[in-house]
Amino acid sequence: MTRKQKKQCKMILLEVIMVILALVYIYPVYLMFINSVKPFGEVVADVIALPKVIEWQNYKDVIDKMNYGKLFLNNVVITTIGIIGIVAFSSATAYILDRRPGKYTRIAHLLVITPMLIPFQTIMITLLKVMNVIHLTGSTWGLGIQYWGFGIPMATFIYCNFMKTIPKEIDESAFIDGASTAKTFTSVIFPLLKSVTATVVVLDVMWIWNDFLLPLLMVNSSPKTKTLVLSAYTFVGQFNTQWHYAMTAMVLAVLPSILFFILLQKNIVEGVVAGAVKG
Repeated sequence: MTRKQKKQCKMILLEVIMVILALVYIYPVYLMFINSVKPFGEVVADVIALPKVIEWQNYKDVIDKMNYGKLFLNNVVITTIGIIGIVAFSSATAYILDRRPGKYTRIAHLLVITPMLIPFQTIMITLLKVMNVIHLTGSTWGLGIQYWGFGIPMATFIYCNFMKTIPKEIDESAFIDGASTAKTFTSVIFPLLKSVTATVVVLDVMWIWNDFLLPLLMVNSSPKTKTLVLSAYTFVGQFNTQWHYAMTAMVLAVLPSILFFILLQKNIVEGVVAGAVKG
């Protein structure tokens, strides 16, 4: 067997392994979808079996029970506020950290990205008390602002790696033309961050839209401020669980983010590749 044939065999084996892993991860999603169109009796009788009767009425019932339009708007507001803050602050921070190297910059860089290593569960009680004091609980805009603190460290890390690929001569040219640091960043540098910004946006939209624990702590007190994922959880009770409605609610909750990811997945690849190649 030649070296080329060996390489082809390795690639085929790798593809087979990746397909198997993909099927393992997709299977629970498949079960969620098929059980969302079953009557309650069929879900309880056999979770794996295909539906004997397609029960589209489940979707109408759940949309009415959840007040889907209001909760969808809540998710949009929370996600939009979170994404705007994360992109604005992390990109500007990465620009300053990369363009002004030095001892204090390295310390600041370390302080910015260190929160990525801290598990959320270790600070959630303290966070809840602090957010109560500054009145950022119980509102969608307050929850969106809180995502800045959790999303900026990772986004800054991604932006910093990409910023190294942008020549500093571009900044110098802008300064010669009389542009300030802020003007250089907003008008010259930020447009060059398009691909990596798309990566950050897609990843953070998937995270914020489908997050459960932080909304459970911060906006679970009122039906008007709940998110889609929180509302789906209301169909799961201690003594009685409406499994057909729970599965339908989860489909309705995660479907927008899945479609968003499918439409923009190309941008993730472009952003990762662009940040991995210097020059």
